[in-house]
Amino acid sequence: MHNIGLLAMPKINRLFQPRNPLFWIMVMLNGLSALLGWLTHTYVMGSVVSLMMVGFAIGNALLGTYLAWRLVNS
Repeated sequence: MHNIGLLAMPKINRLFQPRNPLFWIMVMLNGLSALLGWLTHTYVMGSVVSLMMVGFAIGNALLGTYLAWRLVNS
């Protein structure tokens, strides 16, 4: 019986690359996405401002995910 989780582990280990600037950009973008999501849920804002913040949060999450994919496949 094969354990797929153990086979995928070496690629996940490539995600942590503190000397690579892409790693730190990914960390900052994902942190900013979490912050924007928290602000959107915590404070009452106008519809336009909320939609803009949600758009930025989704964009940051997508860009952070893309950078994570590049780090894993590099």
